[in-house]
Amino acid sequence: MDFSIKTFDAKSTLANVKSGCVVVGVLEGKQLSAAAKAIDTSGEIAAAVKSGDITGKAGSTLLLRRVAGVTAERVLLVGLGKETPVSLKDFGAAMRAVAHTFAKLGASDGVIALPFDGVKDSTVSQTINCAVLSVQTEAYRFDEMKSKKEPVAQGVGKISFAVAAGDAAAAKTSVADSLALAHGMALTKDLGNLPPNICTPTYLATTARAMAKDFKFGVEILDRKQLEALKMGSFLSVTNGSVEPPKFIVLKHMGGKAKDAPVVLVGKGITFDSGGISLKPGSGMDEMKYDMCGAATVLGAFRAIGELKLKLNVIGVIATCENMPSGSATRPGDIVTSMSGQTIEVLNTDAEGRLVLCDALTYVERFKPAAVVDIATLTGACVVALGNHNTGLFTRHDAAHDTLADELLAAGKITGDTAWRMPIEEAYNDQLKSNFADMANIGTPGGGSITAAAFLERFTRQYTWAHLDIAGTAWKSGSAKGATGRPVPLLMRFLQTRAQAVK
Repeated sequence: MDFSIKTFDAKSTLANVKSGCVVVGVLEGKQLSAAAKAIDTSGEIAAAVKSGDITGKAGSTLLLRRVAGVTAERVLLVGLGKETPVSLKDFGAAMRAVAHTFAKLGASDGVIALPFDGVKDSTVSQTINCAVLSVQTEAYRFDEMKSKKEPVAQGVGKISFAVAAGDAAAAKTSVADSLALAHGMALTKDLGNLPPNICTPTYLATTARAMAKDFKFGVEILDRKQLEALKMGSFLSVTNGSVEPPKFIVLKHMGGKAKDAPVVLVGKGITFDSGGISLKPGSGMDEMKYDMCGAATVLGAFRAIGELKLKLNVIGVIATCENMPSGSATRPGDIVTSMSGQTIEVLNTDAEGRLVLCDALTYVERFKPAAVVDIATLTGACVVALGNHNTGLFTRHDAAHDTLADELLAAGKITGDTAWRMPIEEAYNDQLKSNFADMANIGTPGGGSITAAAFLERFTRQYTWAHLDIAGTAWKSGSAKGATGRPVPLLMRFLQTRAQAVK
């Protein structure tokens, strides 16, 4: 897909631009956007709207051909809702509708003249970002495992965004940033959608090495012997039932000043989660290939970081393995010793993500991080609490952690990749008590996503930390089954904001 920015003046107007399609907006109440009014010299557009052929509801569309006074072959009217200025939610619905129409259109190019500078609580850069991601998301396909590819319409391959001359520079920068983000999200989706017999821990390690070569990242891959030397007994306990070797991946992008403390992203990478001896129900178990979406998110974020050459020190850590049942698998009732020295009674082998993450969270102390954010498809309880709309955000309640939480929440709001802050309080730690070890790996009933976060919190007291539970947002089920690429947008906005603050 080719994106560009276009501005107009008295000689070069939207009405006389040569294009396969020009897109303009319509508001509820039969109102035309400024761009729609500018090209409607014949009154045909106003007449079509007046007839009721398009309501103006956000995302509604009407395609007109050979409109008098317009050089473009087609005019696509798209509903922007009833608010003025337009809400970002309605703008997003409109852009998704445009992207869907463009994907099937016979035109080779198109000009989108929606009110990029007229969206409530948003900048031109943010609306351009929304536009690019909408188009890229619509264009995304995962069919590499099919022997016969599904035919895909050619669609519009060249898209120009019409903006005011004063906004052109910011819009061009946003296009570049948005494409980097889209490429990162596509990698995250691809890794999530790959079957678990292909996307193994070794595959993730190979992907990390290839990306390190492409973008000049530092990379280190630790194998079982090295993990044993580090005394990662908790992580290694999860791998005991699988023949696939575990991998511990470290990526380093040192784009900031040498002495600046890095931001560390930690991803859970269970490439298939059977539940182990505490076997999951068979129905829906195929979706447990998505239990590595935290790892995929870290790799996707690094793909975007590398393309942007982000001026910030960022380290990615991925603990990846399979959780399988066998004669050598960890049993309920086993007690393991974590890298931190704390002992854990494994009451349920299906609560394996926290066993993997706790050693990774101990490992990252060596980097003396400015902040650590772990990303994990950790608990079904988070889906019960928040559904598929918001990622669960957990962190301690003090000034430093409140600031980190606010940064992440703001990044989610700006990108539409939203999160909701959940509590961590000392009372929840009582649910993790064990008669035989320092703690149990599951809590007593109630607040399952919170007790999981409280478990992780015990291993993060040397630095500022936040936990993102993406069990409800990392993938979709049903007919739309597939990885979503979340929360790469949230993380990238968070990191870019940090980079700007450091600058």
